[in-house]
Amino acid sequence: MAFPPRAPRGAFNPRFKKEQQQEHRTNHMIRVPQVRLVGENVEVGVYDTQVAQRMAQDQGLDLVEISPQADPPVCKIIDYNKFLYEKKKKEKEMKAKSKVSEVKEIRFTPNTDDHDFDFKSKHAQNFLKDGNKVKAYVQFKGRAIMFKERGELLLLKFAERLVEFGTLESMPKLEGKRMFAIFAPKSQKKKVVTNQ
Repeated sequence: MAFPPRAPRGAFNPRFKKEQQQEHRTNHMIRVPQVRLVGENVEVGVYDTQVAQRMAQDQGLDLVEISPQADPPVCKIIDYNKFLYEKKKKEKEMKAKSKVSEVKEIRFTPNTDDHDFDFKSKHAQNFLKDGNKVKAYVQFKGRAIMFKERGELLLLKFAERLVEFGTLESMPKLEGKRMFAIFAPKSQKKKVVTNQ
């Protein structure tokens, strides 16, 4: 049995490369005898693949196999590049919606001054707006542990400051030389502004 001559190593066959990279079979890559056509610009039904390819060609569009497991495979007559663009856009939106929230840490000491407190509160508000959780803690050093109440008051004051942006998940807890509280972002519902 004679094999066709092999292309020299490193030779570039653009058609083969394109077929390999493509996510869906299109036009000449669809090699089944019949396909089921669906979509806006066609009458839904089962067609001979060559007829379907000709229909796509007449419209200046592509025949794209969208469900290869079906019998016969389901195809659409669409602009393949536009189809891919829309698909990527949808995936991007889905990814953005399912964004994994991080836990951002904000550290205080029992003697944190007002300016520092305000500065850290603004950061925490931004973290919560972005959908992240905030873990605020008061670090006690040495004998400062005697001022546990001061740390608790500080965290409760912090919770008051963040009330519009997040909810306190549990009351401040002491763990070793740290007292912490965790804040979860409030679910952001878009406010409807009505002009009166």
